[in-house]
Amino acid sequence: MSATSHNGVIDLDIDDVKRGLADGSLLLIDVRETDEYRAGHIPGSVSVPLSTFDPDALPEAGERRVVFSCNSGGRTLRAIAAAQAAGLGLNEHYKGSYKDWVAHGEPVNTGDEP
Repeated sequence: MSATSHNGVIDLDIDDVKRGLADGSLLLIDVRETDEYRAGHIPGSVSVPLSTFDPDALPEAGERRVVFSCNSGGRTLRAIAAAQAAGLGLNEHYKGSYKDWVAHGEPVNTGDEP
C-alpha cells in the first residue's frame, strides 16, 4: 500500500483506490456536486454531494472501508472533518481524486450510475 498519513488523514493514491475497487474492499464516495458527478466520475463511486453532506445518511459500507473522493482532494478533507465531528471514524481519501484518475487515463462513467 502506498498510503501516507498526515494530521490523522490517510492519503490513498490511484493504485490503492484501483485495488480497493477491484477487490471490493472500499466504498468510494464522491463528494463533488451532482452536475460534476454526472459529467464524469470514477466507476464504482457513489455520489454524496458535499453541499448536502450528512454523515448520518452515508451509504451502508458493510465491511468496506469508506474512502472520499472529489475533484482534486480538497473537498474530501471537509467531508472527513464533518464525518469525524459526527463521531464517525472515517479518515481516508483519494488524494488526487478525479483529476488524478483522468490524468492517468483511467475510464470514467457519466450520468447517475456508479
